[in-house]
Amino acid sequence: MNESILWEEELRGGQTWSHVLERGMSIRLTDIEGGANVSCLFYNAEEPSERYNMPDTLKAQHIARLTKGFVLYSDMGRILCSVTDDTVGWHDPFGGTLNAAHVASQYGEKPYQLFRNDWTQPTRESLILELAKYSLAARDLTPTLNLFSKVQVDDTGKMSYIPGNSKAGDAVELRAEMKVLILLSANHHPMENAAVYAPKPVKLAVKRVPPPPADDPCRISRPENGRGFTLTERYYA
Repeated sequence: MNESILWEEELRGGQTWSHVLERGMSIRLTDIEGGANVSCLFYNAEEPSERYNMPDTLKAQHIARLTKGFVLYSDMGRILCSVTDDTVGWHDPFGGTLNAAHVASQYGEKPYQLFRNDWTQPTRESLILELAKYSLAARDLTPTLNLFSKVQVDDTGKMSYIPGNSKAGDAVELRAEMKVLILLSANHHPMENAAVYAPKPVKLAVKRVPPPPADDPCRISRPENGRGFTLTERYYA
């Protein structure tokens, strides 16, 4: 089966978006201007109590970042998504989300009623509103994966945000290995030292893709991933 694009759209800076990706679908995100950040949440769309588990994702693959060849584990040891393509090289799993208090202190409060499309939007609260569409709430929030952003951790445990990680035209593609509810928020990284609220847009492309073969790079990059794929396939057997 050849890849086929189902639709494309632009996720505006500050916008939050969600969709259920079926198995055999992928989503490609492209940084339009450079310097984008997209905070992501992932859930088993059929049973949302199963969701992305950041500690297991990093521990099982012996990594501190996400890039091509790695996968996103659920808290049941199954694989929600695989990173099948990536021109950025580093996506942040540690940095968290921009909340309302942070927005107010760094960018100032600009309500929609007064500023319309120039209003300041917090990522955390926007994601909670998006979760409500699926009968989920704040208690269902997990650590986000921040696509396009880089946070390094030194030997003392100090975390440092690295600016300029993503350039215009850089892209990352996630393949759904389960029926996945994915939520995206195109907003500033909480560790970004920006003086002006101006989150960058990204382009989304959703398409159908072939199932992963036995020698799929994401399956064989770590022995644990092979077991994760087996558990996922048994879930759908």
